[in-house]
Amino acid sequence: MNPFNMNKKSIMLLSAMLWGMSLTAQVTGWRGPERNGVYPETGLLKQWPANGPEQLWITEDVGKGHTSPVFAGDRFYITGMNEEGTMETFSAYTLQGKKIYEVAYSPIWSGSYEETRTTPAIANGKAYMISGSGEMVCLDIAQGKTVWKVNGKEEFGHQPGMWGTSECPLLHDGKVYFCTGGKQAAMVALDAESGKPVWKSRSLNDEAGYASPILITHNGVKQIVGLSGNMIFGVDPEDGTMRWAFSDLGKEGAQYIVPTNTPLYQDGRIFTANGYGAGAFMLQLNADATGVTLLWRNKEFDTHHGCFVLHDGVIYGSNYGRNGVGKWMALDWETGATRYAANWGRGVGEGAVILADGMLYMADERRGMVGLAKANPERFELVSQFRLTKGSGAYWAHPVIHKGVLYLRHGSALMAYKVK
Repeated sequence: MNPFNMNKKSIMLLSAMLWGMSLTAQVTGWRGPERNGVYPETGLLKQWPANGPEQLWITEDVGKGHTSPVFAGDRFYITGMNEEGTMETFSAYTLQGKKIYEVAYSPIWSGSYEETRTTPAIANGKAYMISGSGEMVCLDIAQGKTVWKVNGKEEFGHQPGMWGTSECPLLHDGKVYFCTGGKQAAMVALDAESGKPVWKSRSLNDEAGYASPILITHNGVKQIVGLSGNMIFGVDPEDGTMRWAFSDLGKEGAQYIVPTNTPLYQDGRIFTANGYGAGAFMLQLNADATGVTLLWRNKEFDTHHGCFVLHDGVIYGSNYGRNGVGKWMALDWETGATRYAANWGRGVGEGAVILADGMLYMADERRGMVGLAKANPERFELVSQFRLTKGSGAYWAHPVIHKGVLYLRHGSALMAYKVK
């Protein structure tokens, strides 16, 4: 193609080809590259100015939702709701916060907490979402065109919990996975290119949970760890064989069992926690990953839906406490012993946490406070904090760090801060 003899259509085609080539095949999505809340950034600020880090820009048109931005090439993508409040939307932005397009892709969840909560998974120029109403959708991210969509209830008997579907899809080996729950299957796999079913696991006769699954490798065996409404389980990613299921998520003494948090995995151990008094627990996989045993519990660490991070043998996060007045905590990975449980400010502190460059980035879900703390296993060591002033509703979105920029969402507002 001669660049000096091109019409407008050819130029547009070449631009699209070059843009597509710039996208990495690596999957990007929920809570960083490993889905564990750890971002591989270095050289970040160890302290912020009194009013917080420098704000680069703010946009208030991402639509209502609690999801996080996902990056691919020179764009980021985010889900929200349209102005009418009837459809979930997928939007593309420049890295300067300018909207490129917005497309509606699925009806909203019509029950409690209708705001969008599926952070997309992006790979090979496509985005994958699971809507609050249980529809799996694949879009071409160049222009936002629908590639395929599958209704989870109609195709697989998807049975959501009382707050709809909050799962962020997992991609692996040309397949996209969905913990459907219900009488047909606990988890299904679809072909990422076509949306056609690849396999269905056996059913656990349980409704779906709200947590996003993870892919692990134990003694050379790959496995997907997912959660239903009352169980945690392991599935073979190749054929959907259910390898194990563990049914006691901490129901004794708990108000509810509401699995919302993405598990952590390291060296054959699986950790998760649930709010409302259910608490945390650690499982040990056997040698061939066909069974688990319970190692320990910590009922105090009942994380609501802010997840947790692991750093140097210590788990950091917050507990539910009493609906938003929880404490920030640290647990020993080996024993489950509480290292500390501390208030942030006036006893209000529950929220989301991520880790980057050895520091904790925390987002308080009630007051909109954003904090920077040392990952100190001995005490809660807050270094800097500031408060979000834009947006509305609950502060439930998880922070994201990308190329030295901290992204924070509050409802329809998304803000970018320079932290490097």
